[in-house]
Amino acid sequence: MPDLRPLTPSVGVLRADNPGPMTLDGTRSVVLRAPGASSCVVVDPGPDDAAHLDALAAAGPVDLVLITHRHADHTAGSAGLRTRTGAPVRAADRRHCHGGEPLADGEVVEAAGLRIDVLATPGHTADSVSFTVTAPGEDPVVLTGDTVLGRGTTVIAEPDGSLQDYLASLDLLERVGDGRLGVPAHGPEIADLGDTVRAYRAHRLERLDQVRAALAALGPDAGVDDVVAHVYADVDPSVLPAARQSVAAQLAYLRHGS
Repeated sequence: MPDLRPLTPSVGVLRADNPGPMTLDGTRSVVLRAPGASSCVVVDPGPDDAAHLDALAAAGPVDLVLITHRHADHTAGSAGLRTRTGAPVRAADRRHCHGGEPLADGEVVEAAGLRIDVLATPGHTADSVSFTVTAPGEDPVVLTGDTVLGRGTTVIAEPDGSLQDYLASLDLLERVGDGRLGVPAHGPEIADLGDTVRAYRAHRLERLDQVRAALAALGPDAGVDDVVAHVYADVDPSVLPAARQSVAAQLAYLRHGS
């Protein structure tokens, strides 16, 4: 199990041992604590892995647990961490709250000596949120969950992902993250979140052009699988399920504006 790795005086990450095509080298739980604070906040407990949850609890006392979105590699450990620490778990989706109220867009959470601004950033999933973390005397840091990754690109996930929402979320993260450190839930930290968001947007628009070209070649009513085969012919088979989800979202965007 990796040790807690500090990124700033107030932000550290602990990587879970759950590598895979969708999780890269594992889900990164984030531990937030201003220097001198007696307790901490954990963002994304990760999988239901006893060693990982024990390590997060040992970093405490944990006063609060926050969730960036519903996927199990972020939330499966929530109940176990609450059992270990007693800390309430808060997420945008009430179904993933344990002893805490749902998060609201624009809400300010004050805990562990920090100001944590809640930003609704749907697109990867409908319930995705990001957090801007501000500690006294430090530059703000933006926690992006799966909305922006440290390596590769994000899936527009079925059944509730939306490319239209995702592009709007990228616009928001570009504004709040320009020149700031980004901390994703998968992959390494991002030195300048604004630069990475601009590259993400360019990639999405390039993929949209490729899907448009595929529809021109295959016909306007071409199905998802045919478009995937046309656009993603050269990708590793392990990521084709993710490509299929993204193509479905791209087709919905082009055909219905959603």
